[in-house]
Amino acid sequence: MIPLIGAEVGEWLLGDVFVCAGCGAELTVPLARVALPVGARQSVGHEMLPALMESGTYAVDPQPWGPPWRRWEDLGAQEAADRGVFAPVPALSFGPPGSVVLAPGDVRGTVLVPERCGDGCLGLDGSGGPNLACADCGRPVATRIDDCCYWQTVRLHPAAVHRLAGPARPAADWDTVVRELTEHGERSTPPVEPGGMWSPLWEAGASVALAHLLAASEGEPVALPGGLVTDVFGRALARLLPSGVPQRTLSLAGPGLSVPSAPGIALVPVHPRTGEVWQPDGGTPAVPLPVGVWSGLAFPHDRSRLPVTGGLPRDVQRDDPLPLRPWRPFGFDRSLLLHTLARLPEVRRPWLRRIHDRVCELPWSPGLF
Repeated sequence: MIPLIGAEVGEWLLGDVFVCAGCGAELTVPLARVALPVGARQSVGHEMLPALMESGTYAVDPQPWGPPWRRWEDLGAQEAADRGVFAPVPALSFGPPGSVVLAPGDVRGTVLVPERCGDGCLGLDGSGGPNLACADCGRPVATRIDDCCYWQTVRLHPAAVHRLAGPARPAADWDTVVRELTEHGERSTPPVEPGGMWSPLWEAGASVALAHLLAASEGEPVALPGGLVTDVFGRALARLLPSGVPQRTLSLAGPGLSVPSAPGIALVPVHPRTGEVWQPDGGTPAVPLPVGVWSGLAFPHDRSRLPVTGGLPRDVQRDDPLPLRPWRPFGFDRSLLLHTLARLPEVRRPWLRRIHDRVCELPWSPGLF
């Protein structure tokens, strides 16, 4: 979920409200706009997930979403490229771009459309089209998804709603974002959940980042800085890039960090409100990470908060309580990785297209995909 920062907390009552385009009835509580989470298209095993969006927020998905769908075989490469897809995918959505994504609990004045509730496993999967209608006029306005595997969301259909804009609020600057994340570690996204599973939010963020990292690698080996960055990306890069002397170095960069000493590729944060990617100096390729994941790599909070005489060195951990450790190697979301790769123009380069095709062919493994 996208955290609200500093003065943004508590200002939801001043947010935007969405109303039915047919009758004007209010369909949401006041909402603050944030960046679309990278997990919006993620599916996570056979389990029930919470809401994707923080209560009181919404995001706009710029890509087409939902039915109708067209198979890749029915499209030419040029038509797909015109829609921003540069490598084969099973099917392309020809639904409208610009759907409004919010938490189900922030919806008001809607009723379910029974014949569009689909054949989900444990809930609504949204495959039957809009399944929420305006309670006042009956106009289909949104699709609710709460089935297993998916983050719970409601997507308002752009042609069915109007936005009543609330007062404009400036977004927090980068220094404020980082200060909030470093002073309040709970705002960062923990990499490991209490049961020992890697956080699906980390898996989603890293899967999108891996696609950009592969494109920035130019198909050559990449040196890693060790620690958690290597735990996350090391196995995948070793499997997908050739061996040999690294030509580039992957480093963490962003507000609050020193400038990397070696040129190469930078892991940088994405602003939680605006979606702006922090840009390093000197034209260094930037690989975007959700700010909650980036801050967990840049400013880890896995040391004990118990007082210790004289303090502990930065990299020394107490054994009370034990830090959470995953029970398996880091895994990537294959479909999210391929979704991102297929939409990077660089995938048309032969070496990256070969990596894309290899990922398509790899057997599923909990240690990689």
